[in-house]
Amino acid sequence: MQKTTLSLIAALLATTSALAWAHGDATHAKASGPVKLEQKAWGIAGNPKKVNRTITFTMTDAMRFDPSQITVKQGETIRFVIQNGGGMLHEMVIGTPQDLDAHAALMLQFPTMEHDEPYMAHVGAGKTSEIVWNFNQAGSFDYACLIAGHYQAGMRGKITVAAQ
Repeated sequence: MQKTTLSLIAALLATTSALAWAHGDATHAKASGPVKLEQKAWGIAGNPKKVNRTITFTMTDAMRFDPSQITVKQGETIRFVIQNGGGMLHEMVIGTPQDLDAHAALMLQFPTMEHDEPYMAHVGAGKTSEIVWNFNQAGSFDYACLIAGHYQAGMRGKITVAAQ
């Protein structure tokens, strides 16, 4: 039985490794047009001229974000500076746990799916990107890398938005 368990674990790790590269090294540049202002459960795109503070994140090939949790105040506009300290493409996507679960499932089915919203940043190896977001809704939200295999490996974090 132990040999079967080890074989299963090895097969899962091999699958996860293959999935981690499935999105490829394609770059996802932010569109140069106007930002889409669409209210989401976790807020709305922020005005870069009205940033209250900046929070810097580092993403690594260990499938982790640093920091792994943050707290912001309702109404704050945050500039997220997202640094990819790894050797492969990573992304940061903000959302509810349910939205991120659904998006991650789609990414497993369609790993080359193109997507670009103001609450996400795709960051190539050694590169830096930004998200400016206004947290106008209180609650508990998440951020994650939804590249196939990364989310499943635990590449996610928590945002607590404290009510005013």
